[in-house]
Amino acid sequence: MWSEGTIGIPDAADKNKYTACHYWVKHYDEPSEIYGLNKGRISKLMIKINGTVAANYDRGWDIEPTCKEAELALCILLNNYN
Repeated sequence: MWSEGTIGIPDAADKNKYTACHYWVKHYDEPSEIYGLNKGRISKLMIKINGTVAANYDRGWDIEPTCKEAELALCILLNNYN
């Protein structure tokens, strides 16, 4: 199943500002030892920030998280879908 959405990551310096992390996740009911991210249920994942790919996983890392905001969004997605 594909899921899509946006996660707002608070700015460290200004708590009134957020970085929008748009994501797409393909996840399954059962984890995969071979294809799953951290051997979990996510097999594909993309995070974009300002139209630029900040992380991409397609049965393996193509682009590991490129910034702190992408890392935080990934943690949230792992918690929700993996």
